[in-house]
Amino acid sequence: MGNPKAFLTIDRKEAGYRPVLDRISDFGEVEQTLNTEDRILQASRCMDCGVPFCLWSCPLGNRNPEWQDLVYKGKWNEALDSLQATNNFPEFTGRVCPALCEKSCVLALDGVPVTIRENEAAVVEHAFTEGYLKPKPPKKRTGKKVAVIGSGPAGLACADQLNKKGHSVVVFEKNDAIGGLLRYGIPDFKLNKSVIDRRLNLLSAEGIVFKPNSEIGKNIQPKEILKDFDAICLTVGSGEPRDLKVEGRDLNGIHFALEFLHQQNALVSKRHIPESELISAKGKTVLVIGGGDTGSDCVGTSIRQGALKVTQIELLPQPPEDKNPDTPWPMYPNVLKTSSSHKEGCERRWSLNTNYFSGEDGKVAEVAIEEVDWTKDENGAWKMNATGKTEILKADLVLLALGFIHPVHEGLLDELGLSYDKRGNVEINTQMQTNKSKIFAAGDTVTGASLIVRAIDSGRKVAEEIDSFLK
Repeated sequence: MGNPKAFLTIDRKEAGYRPVLDRISDFGEVEQTLNTEDRILQASRCMDCGVPFCLWSCPLGNRNPEWQDLVYKGKWNEALDSLQATNNFPEFTGRVCPALCEKSCVLALDGVPVTIRENEAAVVEHAFTEGYLKPKPPKKRTGKKVAVIGSGPAGLACADQLNKKGHSVVVFEKNDAIGGLLRYGIPDFKLNKSVIDRRLNLLSAEGIVFKPNSEIGKNIQPKEILKDFDAICLTVGSGEPRDLKVEGRDLNGIHFALEFLHQQNALVSKRHIPESELISAKGKTVLVIGGGDTGSDCVGTSIRQGALKVTQIELLPQPPEDKNPDTPWPMYPNVLKTSSSHKEGCERRWSLNTNYFSGEDGKVAEVAIEEVDWTKDENGAWKMNATGKTEILKADLVLLALGFIHPVHEGLLDELGLSYDKRGNVEINTQMQTNKSKIFAAGDTVTGASLIVRAIDSGRKVAEEIDSFLK
């Protein structure tokens, strides 16, 4: 390391967020950036630790100490090469990854880990600004054709890796624009869509063909894909949302989170949404059910749309605010996470179960909730116990952010005759093949809903398997 003792003299410094009153008036990215001098100082804090646990915790195995030192020495181009050797899209992970690496940084033991995620974003932004990133199409083509169905992070990573190996890749996407949940799931205030388009332009110039508005099983028949391509990779995500099977669920004003987020991202991109289909929080009392990142995104979006009040409830108990003995370092800590959206103004509550919805004239107006208590049984498994303490919450817009259970089976997957595991995900073997030898699968399609960094890793791995299969 260039300065192995910098962590002793330089404090952790985060870029922070734009002021609340400023950022809630638009959908621009909330996170700010540091100047180059401060960023170099932050990179210098990466200490010469004996075991870099950051590598262990990162699904991609990013060589953080290596490229941090290169940043410190001002070798931005070499830092980019080191970073992209393991990560196809650091501009995505540098914005929306929960930074597993930082939680296992040795300096996290003292609560001041290296700003790895921010430094990562800075490297790739510097590269785009300075023109380091230019199209590098393969010099030779193999003559093999691969179809990637689904254009989220797993699909894009798979396509990028296969294209680099000289195979001809076509990416099919059912929506009107490429990007999967990057495009229509993550709000613009966390990931501006120009960041996606910038990368897609690069991938297109390198030879990848993108086909939006192409839903296999509807406007394109699966048999055509099977006939025209030497291998197929399914990266369709985990799109079956978890629902609440309670009384009143069919009332108007109750929506899945992704419907709401998809619409808003479409509106920001100047796409037309018919008035009759519009889901708006403006002037409404909003209840978000589900305490994860998707729920947080609903909170921030509702506030920007002009919600009267936003409440977020979670079935599980409130995690500890600082350290959790159940998830000690270097594990990813199960502690209270407060996002930029939470800081914009919402009420958060925990250990609440939803009993039923009620309303007037077919529209939701109230939600009956009950406090629950969590205990462990004789086997150490958590058990939910009703307390009888009930309450009625006012709500004229309810957003269900309860996660996803598995990929959508109806249509493509069923028509292909694929096998599913016990959780309903597409079943694959150790070579990431489905029960149809020509068809591979990766990302949330096989794991269930997970992190973007894991999806990219899965996309890279399946590309290796497909390449071996084609050879």
